[in-house]
Amino acid sequence: MPSSSDAQPAGQGDGEDFASRVLAVVDSIPPGRVMTYGDVAAALGSRAARMVGQVMAYYGGEVPWWRVVRASGHPALGHEHIALQYYRAEGTPLLGGGTIAYRVDLRAARHTP
Repeated sequence: MPSSSDAQPAGQGDGEDFASRVLAVVDSIPPGRVMTYGDVAAALGSRAARMVGQVMAYYGGEVPWWRVVRASGHPALGHEHIALQYYRAEGTPLLGGGTIAYRVDLRAARHTP
């Protein structure tokens, strides 16, 4: 039996457990829908949106990473062109485009597990 000093608050397990939980949430996002980094953290009972970003940076290639966007609706920096191909293929609602940088329409595309 672990001592009380070994106990961890809910949602604050070891890094590998957090990473696997993040990846499971991201993997469950349906095509054409998105969640923000904060949404994924909240789904895990956490406020660690930046940690979700770290998990996605290291392990995101294993899941549909383009379905996790910044709070503004913009995809991960440096991946806008490739993400756009996925959004178009999945019919993800977008705003802007043309001469204006596009972003995902969070009102229409946000997924709540």
